[in-house]
Amino acid sequence: MADTNYDVIIIGGGPGGYVAAIRAAQLGFKTCVVEKQHMGGICLNWGCIPTKALLRSAEVYHNMQHADAYGLSADNITFSMKAVVERSRGISKRLSGGVEHLMKKNKVTIVDGTGKLNGPGKVDVTGKDGKAVGTLTAPNIIVATGARPRALPGIEPDKKLIWTYFEAMVPEKTPKSLLVIGSGAIGIEFASFYNTMGVDVTVVEVMKQVMPVEDEEISKFARKQMEKQGLKIMTEAKVTGVKKGSDNVTVSIEDAKGKTQEITVDRVISAVGVQGNIEDIGLETTKIKTDRGCIVADGYGRTDEPGVFAIGDVAGPPMLAHKAEHEGVICIEKIKGLDGVHPMDKARIPGCTYCNPQVASVGLTEAKAKEKGLDVRVGRFSFVGNGKAIALGEDQGMVKTIFDKKTGQLLGAHMVGAEVTELIQGFVVAMNLETTEEDLMQTVFPHPTLSEMMHESVLDAYDRVIHM
Repeated sequence: MADTNYDVIIIGGGPGGYVAAIRAAQLGFKTCVVEKQHMGGICLNWGCIPTKALLRSAEVYHNMQHADAYGLSADNITFSMKAVVERSRGISKRLSGGVEHLMKKNKVTIVDGTGKLNGPGKVDVTGKDGKAVGTLTAPNIIVATGARPRALPGIEPDKKLIWTYFEAMVPEKTPKSLLVIGSGAIGIEFASFYNTMGVDVTVVEVMKQVMPVEDEEISKFARKQMEKQGLKIMTEAKVTGVKKGSDNVTVSIEDAKGKTQEITVDRVISAVGVQGNIEDIGLETTKIKTDRGCIVADGYGRTDEPGVFAIGDVAGPPMLAHKAEHEGVICIEKIKGLDGVHPMDKARIPGCTYCNPQVASVGLTEAKAKEKGLDVRVGRFSFVGNGKAIALGEDQGMVKTIFDKKTGQLLGAHMVGAEVTELIQGFVVAMNLETTEEDLMQTVFPHPTLSEMMHESVLDAYDRVIHM
């Protein structure tokens, strides 16, 4: 490290860290990122991007198997899991190199190693060999160390029979059977991928519904479609124990009534959430507080230690890459003292799950809105009433919108079906602009598109739906 003094030091080069670094450089800060493994972090290397590559392969494979539905023919459809994985890894490698290029372009220094706070303004760096590299100094330090898979006691992943998402992304062979613990975004996406690739998949979820954070109606619709595809789903159930064989696992599952059954599968994926990487980063040398495994920070990323900030997964839920990126920008702009910097509004962060069918949402669910005592109007529109969806052969889905009956404020939007992860941003923009139902009803949506269903859902909330 030829240079050790900076304006901003960022510990972690994931989505939050590298985006914060770019914005810092744009604003004239001398910036350094300390990264111990991969630029781009978990999202780019082992999360968001490679899983979408796997799911895309599964989608193409599924469509090839149903070519006759489109007037086409395809015989002897097979796949190579090795080739599917290699494609996924190649995409991650390409994008990781792209992030490094952006760092170089913006004159951001990358220091390879592990960063650890050593009181205000100091970061000690240790190399991969465990030896001290040196100390960096800066008046502003941003902790963006991300998160890792959470492990259940007694069901700790061993990388062979019990997997986390790391092992699930690079299987040496395709298991014949699989049990997934947890039906959040990570769990249900892997369940969907392996199910499509012909694996006998069972999902165990302790809550009453799959994808527990989603609107109940959307969750029920998604579950019905997944079960039609052969996915086995057990809700209000928990794994109470595992017995490992030489090449399989016998899992004990207890349902809501206390009845226990055993299922033997080739592999288990533990997808019970993630926890912030707060250990061994020097928090004890600062005034930083933690809560439930995450650093406590305000809407600008400020911690209880002046000059030290936290963004991304380590700063708490929702643990999403786009939330981390936006937090990085907010944090840097606040440090710079720019006018008009707004704190992060977590109520307007969209969530997307890329299972089959896709699920996307923003804002309050119908149940949450009613819990708040709000009088609501709810609109729904089914994919079966949309010409583009029918033409695509994707007529199973729904768009649901929730409005405040008194003010016309859009409180929430929830979708299930083809490409809804691309549609949701329209409602996110609308919410940020404080759009009312009248604005949305007067907006012209192009035809034929799936987006027309967004319009129709709004119309339905006010008894004006056209095509249903």
